[in-house]
Amino acid sequence: MCRNIRQLHNFEPPASTDEVEAAALQYVRKVSGSTKPSQANQAAFDRAVAEVAEATRHLLDALVTTAPPKDREVEAAKARARAAERYAR
Repeated sequence: MCRNIRQLHNFEPPASTDEVEAAALQYVRKVSGSTKPSQANQAAFDRAVAEVAEATRHLLDALVTTAPPKDREVEAAKARARAAERYAR
């Protein structure tokens, strides 16, 4: 999985539209192998991003869990601590 695509499920507040679209954009970039498509491919690229974002939103809306929602700040602090440990070596 692409490192820039973050988990979006089970957070409080729920994932925003911007977060879903950013994940969709990263996915389409990874699959297409292009960060900026040519003019000839721009429409297909944009359509794919919109479709992946829609599918992602449907998935997030359909998922259920009994786990308590995660706190974004706590998870971000954990990620920073892991990164600090990893890069301190």
